[in-house]
Amino acid sequence: MARIRFIDIRNFRCLKTFTWRPAEGLNCLIGPGDAGKSSVLNAIDFCVGARRNLSFSDADFHGLDVTEPVSISITIGELDDGLKSMETYGNYLRSFNAETGVIDDEPEHGAETVLTLNLTVKSDLEPVWTLVSERAEAQGQTRYLTWSDRIRLCATRIGAYAENDLAWRRGSVLTKLSDEKAETSGAMAEAARQARATFGDMAEKQLSVTLGIVGDTARDLGIDIGAHPKALLDAHSVSFSGGTIALHNEDGIPLRGLGTGSARLLVAGLQRKAAKDATVILIDEVEHGLEPHRLIRLLHSIGSKEEPPPLQGFLTTHSPVTVRELSANQLTVLRHGKDGHKAVLVGSKPTIQGTVRMCPEAFLSSSVLVCEGASEVGLVRGIDQFRASQGKVTIEALGLALVDAKGCDNIYPRAKAFRSLGYRTNVLRDDDVQPDKTAEGIFVKVVGAIFKWSAGRALEDELFDALPSDAVTKLLEYAVTLHGEDLVGEHIKSISAGKLTLKDCRASITKDIRACLTKACATKSAAWFKNVTAMEHCGREIVGPALAKCGAEFRAIVEGVFAWIEDGRS
Repeated sequence: MARIRFIDIRNFRCLKTFTWRPAEGLNCLIGPGDAGKSSVLNAIDFCVGARRNLSFSDADFHGLDVTEPVSISITIGELDDGLKSMETYGNYLRSFNAETGVIDDEPEHGAETVLTLNLTVKSDLEPVWTLVSERAEAQGQTRYLTWSDRIRLCATRIGAYAENDLAWRRGSVLTKLSDEKAETSGAMAEAARQARATFGDMAEKQLSVTLGIVGDTARDLGIDIGAHPKALLDAHSVSFSGGTIALHNEDGIPLRGLGTGSARLLVAGLQRKAAKDATVILIDEVEHGLEPHRLIRLLHSIGSKEEPPPLQGFLTTHSPVTVRELSANQLTVLRHGKDGHKAVLVGSKPTIQGTVRMCPEAFLSSSVLVCEGASEVGLVRGIDQFRASQGKVTIEALGLALVDAKGCDNIYPRAKAFRSLGYRTNVLRDDDVQPDKTAEGIFVKVVGAIFKWSAGRALEDELFDALPSDAVTKLLEYAVTLHGEDLVGEHIKSISAGKLTLKDCRASITKDIRACLTKACATKSAAWFKNVTAMEHCGREIVGPALAKCGAEFRAIVEGVFAWIEDGRS
């Protein structure tokens, strides 16, 4: 079961330099859009795919600079005896040290024997595949894998044309499920309709094992193709070549007519069945065409929960469902910095799994604002919606994710986790309860100023003190809408020890009434706005429109938050 041990990409599309030691199982690349995730998958596919030729253009060179050749090197380990044959590949066998990641041209005792495959493209746009060996190069020798070995090692790409694997053609997953072969010469001589009927009877016997595997896999994955799938001549075939024999359901309808998601799901399941010979799978945007429950089933079908992993997978995703379903050790953030692209394993960071489960959307963003609670999340969302109505760019368009830390004690563990993975990160918190001073000091030293409400205040204190009188009245009326006059009136009466009523608060907004409403709003039994939806309404309909008239300190904090968000625009 061959596995990719090391990837080295130079000058390919957006990747100036990129090196990566992937895990043996699933490797899911995440991060903001245009980070180069698809380019990494394409590079693997181009280098180890079973192709005799590829079309390249100047656009495949980094920065359109054709003076610097494209170079993609893939080091493969866990080789079978045939690939370690001294007669065939002796001069090209190398060693890989799993602890240090060092690849040496001379095989060493205790190190794994590996082969390094290279694809180079120069300004003539002609791809050249070779095996890497300093020994062979010194002797003026070059060679590549035999075609049969290329077929065995090639990665299976499950993409928009997954239906191509639902026919018996060279390199398709069906050819890897068993050693069965269909003899088609007799049926080919007959007319098209007669041939389909005749060959169907023949193929059912000749391909029975493969058809049985297909039927079982489809049932396991919840794909309805009938009890007995058939191998019939493809009705759309105009030449009897690769792909002439295709999978059909029990009614004779070609399975290539399956929906995109179903085709990808079925091929992924079949790839698992063929994992003995086809051990590397590539899926760009794994969620494409799949509902969440079928996406989870696809991930399970390729071994996301199994140890040891049955195959090595390279995935990309923009789906929080995928992020939540995979473990932190299966997620890798792709970053673009001054020194080129860098892969950071999420699972290498301690106590990260809980953050992955809690905030999967944030791992798909470029900036993260960790909020102490749901109230801050809702307020920022609401003010952002108001700003958008005034022509401002939304926080989503700026690549920001809001994370609810669910309490003061969780703020810096969450913020530290995102910061350590390269996410632009900051904090918005209350100041009535203090977080760990050491943790905050370390974070501030690295990031700079954080955002917090005025000294000793929570968000409710800020709202009822800083908002103009008419906006405070609107907050009160919204609380009545949410909770009813009787309950809001009871809260006011209780907090003021009977001195104030709802009617009093509606009549005039004095300093004492502001203080009363602050306490009434925030008591545990009341919690007028302590959820995302309620505070989002307050931000959009009340705070946002009134922000220019708010107290200077509160306004500066809010404007500072949005200035920081906008600074992340790339």
